[in-house]
Amino acid sequence: MATRVVVDPVTRIEGHLRVEAMLDERGVIKDAMSSGTMWRGLEVILKGRDPRDAWAFCERICGVCTTVHALASVRAVENALDVKVPPNAEIIRNIMFLTQQVQDHVIHFYHLHALDWVDIVSALKADPAATSALAQKVSPSWPLASTGYFKDLAGTLKKFVDSGQLGLFQNAYWGHPAYKLPPEANLMAVAHYLEALKWQKEIIKIHTIFGGKNPHPNYLVGGMASAISMQSDNAINMERLNYVKGLIQDAMQVVENMYIPDLLAVASFYTDWAAIGGGLGNYMSYGDIPQNGIGDVSQFRMPRGVILNKNLSEVLPLDLTDAGQVQEEVAHSWYEYPEGKGALHPWDGVTVPKYSGPKPPYKQLDENAKYSWLKAPRWKGNAMEVGPLARMLVGFASGKTEYKDVVTEALGALKVPATALFSTLGRTAARGLETKLCVHWLMAEYDKLIANLKAGDSATADTARWEPSTWPAEAKGYGFTEAPRGALAHWIHIKNAKIENYQIVVPSTWNASPKDSKGQHGAYESALLNTPLADPKRPLEILRTIHSFDPCLACASHVFGPNGEKLAEIKVR
Repeated sequence: MATRVVVDPVTRIEGHLRVEAMLDERGVIKDAMSSGTMWRGLEVILKGRDPRDAWAFCERICGVCTTVHALASVRAVENALDVKVPPNAEIIRNIMFLTQQVQDHVIHFYHLHALDWVDIVSALKADPAATSALAQKVSPSWPLASTGYFKDLAGTLKKFVDSGQLGLFQNAYWGHPAYKLPPEANLMAVAHYLEALKWQKEIIKIHTIFGGKNPHPNYLVGGMASAISMQSDNAINMERLNYVKGLIQDAMQVVENMYIPDLLAVASFYTDWAAIGGGLGNYMSYGDIPQNGIGDVSQFRMPRGVILNKNLSEVLPLDLTDAGQVQEEVAHSWYEYPEGKGALHPWDGVTVPKYSGPKPPYKQLDENAKYSWLKAPRWKGNAMEVGPLARMLVGFASGKTEYKDVVTEALGALKVPATALFSTLGRTAARGLETKLCVHWLMAEYDKLIANLKAGDSATADTARWEPSTWPAEAKGYGFTEAPRGALAHWIHIKNAKIENYQIVVPSTWNASPKDSKGQHGAYESALLNTPLADPKRPLEILRTIHSFDPCLACASHVFGPNGEKLAEIKVR
């Protein structure tokens, strides 16, 4: 009988994820299940509401990738009502988007994923002088690298461990044989973990300047609620804009002189993971960062396209409005569809929960039955991987010079072939390489905004279509973006100035989906197949691959109304 390893909950993610892996007699994963164990029904909450308010509800799906749902939502409403936003609004949205990408990717590497590769307790054995020499070699332009600095840190870390209260470092698999970094590299990583923790709260001040706050900055159907007046004390002025520039410059230092060097240094010890965790081999990017309006996909900095079967010689087009392309299934999901409907395009989508799983707490799920609160989205019937790796591959395969340059440089530094991209290591590296691109694009968007303001254009919103009296009686629209975790889209049906239907398909729905009616695994499940576990009782290898996707189950498993009234009751006990 096969050994079944259960990881529930998977920690260092957003939301509630359960993974079950079945091992063969060699300790290699032969089958796996990814189960979203939480449901919130946001699509149900939005029905009947004012479309102009949708972004404020959608943004609160998640407190991590906070801004992207608002962006997709306002774009969906604008698409339905044929609303065009001013150039400055598009630029500010790009700035907000790129700020989110840079902050989120750095947080993911240091605070969510690094502990899969870094042994914190091993750092206690490090020689501070040797750590200093290593840090100066790895990150020669990073200022905090003296022997005294690492000696003080080692002392603090020892007191922390000796106290027996490891806090956020508790319950990890310290001492696991799969850890390969020397003690000095582990101590350096701990230092940068703490430095990144201090820095990440600074860059999001860009959101507070343009959006009023973080998390959940303000958006506006028709543009951005960001009044700009260069000489005013009551609007975004030159002093605030100069402050934004300084924050971007600081972000460049963190990304180029700490994050990327650390990423390459850690990866160099784990090149065997360039052959593990590849998964589906199908990749999809909706694209984003428009340069000529949201309608001109050809001018996106992040290109749109689909790659099937690891074929980098062909990028296939995709159409989010085509019912033959994007569909969702519920064959293994705790939902029910109308009789005879096996798959639905989001415009026709329904969200009717129907739990049929075992009574909690349970030892295991049945892989042959329904086992997740996540639906199973498919592109032309294919399971797809989305996220930084998908975006980098689509950019690389599309011949984008910036993408080819950073990918080629990284492969050369690690001395691995291009096939290494199709792996857990490739997925982790792609996020860092994308961050390097994003932080420079962030400065480029800032420069564009300043140029527009100097030319006398300070408009940030167009409210000509604000009043419902200007809307058609019925309209459908869609809005998309590339969240840090991948392709995100919202589909809306407006009728008589109210939301008739709203469907959200998020990155973790694509990646963490259960099997479909044809038995195709989702991206998480597929990536775990054929992974060897050194110690099934401490499944560190499972966490490495799952964390490489940066799961966000809060987004994927979408109930109470604003006045506390019950909208839905789901009984699972």
